[in-house]
Amino acid sequence: MDARLPAHLEVAALIRRVQAEGGFAAVLGKGEPEAGTILVVTTENGANSRIYERMPQLDGSRKWSCSKSQDPENKAIFEEYLERRKRQDPDLWIVELDIARAERFIGPIS
Repeated sequence: MDARLPAHLEVAALIRRVQAEGGFAAVLGKGEPEAGTILVVTTENGANSRIYERMPQLDGSRKWSCSKSQDPENKAIFEEYLERRKRQDPDLWIVELDIARAERFIGPIS
């Protein structure tokens, strides 16, 4: 079993780091404090939004992977995806990071 940081602490740290760099960060959906799954929505000035979530790898690690990119012509599909994920997993945390190169705050991406 690998030691995981409680979800609420990881979310709080993400928010603090982004805000310390001059960006905006907010919780869009609050999940289970200890073991909730975290989705990170990255955006820059409200555009080019992407959703990242940790996916299990063959070596047992869990790397961040982009699961959805916003289509500028149809933003509703992106929002519908987020709503569907909220309904599927009541323990889900959704955190938005609005800052240039937001991916640098979440760690390795596969």
